[in-house]
Amino acid sequence: MRHLLKMADLTGEEWRAVLAGAVELKAQRGRPGISPLSGQTWAMIFLKSSTRTRVSFEVGVRELGGAPMFLSGSDMQLGRGEPIKDTARVLGRIVHGAIIRTFSQVDIEEFAAFSRIPTINALTDDEHPCQIAADLLTIQERFGNLKQHVCFIGDGACNVPRSWISAAGLLGFPLTIAAPPEFQPTAEFLTQCGAGHVRVTDDLMDAVKDADVLYTDVFVSMGKEAEGETRLKALAGYQINAQLMAAAPDHAMVMHCLPAYRGKEITDEVFEAHADTIFTQAENRLHAQKSVLRFLVES
Repeated sequence: MRHLLKMADLTGEEWRAVLAGAVELKAQRGRPGISPLSGQTWAMIFLKSSTRTRVSFEVGVRELGGAPMFLSGSDMQLGRGEPIKDTARVLGRIVHGAIIRTFSQVDIEEFAAFSRIPTINALTDDEHPCQIAADLLTIQERFGNLKQHVCFIGDGACNVPRSWISAAGLLGFPLTIAAPPEFQPTAEFLTQCGAGHVRVTDDLMDAVKDADVLYTDVFVSMGKEAEGETRLKALAGYQINAQLMAAAPDHAMVMHCLPAYRGKEITDEVFEAHADTIFTQAENRLHAQKSVLRFLVES
């Protein structure tokens, strides 16, 4: 039985197969015949709010022939203190798989261990592998391969850049993390991911001069609201704006995993100039996640 709890749960070769599957599923969307989840019910346990992740997974499960069952924290005894291992053992006897969006990486790993059903990380504080799958698909569509230099700008120690670092180690593309020292990933984590070639710097202009992809995320992630003022002040100089775009190659693609807070991590001007890419990236959550679902049930 396979899970996707973190990027490293799949090998580089398996990620390439998932992306190839996403290309196929995107091209064949709307045509009958691809129903690997036929007769299955998948629980969607969301303890964090969501737009793109919830919609894309609900639609994706249905399009693969299955039935999604959405459960928020307030819908479950889990929200009233039931141990996650007990919830997992109950659901594991009833549903066929689980998609979980929560805070703790430990919780999702415990759920997978006790439920004994395929489990997908739809975001934790540590990783966001489904987002990176969609991002890689978007880059592959634009450039035709996955050799591009990606530059992540902002909080380089949160879940999205952590998954980017793992992806770089697995797939071997160049990655730069441009962040203030207090928001940089640790050397230990870089080594653990096999991503010793990932460059980490606080020199933003130098970071983007050879970048093919400029990528940003919110400065204040869910659960970090109490640190909001401090974070916004520390990260203010790491905005994607016209001045930064002038320092990057002309072909550089701008990506944002959304929601975007214009005027903070990215200006409205740059966002709108690259809106087609950003919303294609959002759409690709559907196709990449369908491919992940199919991969897990067929493995």
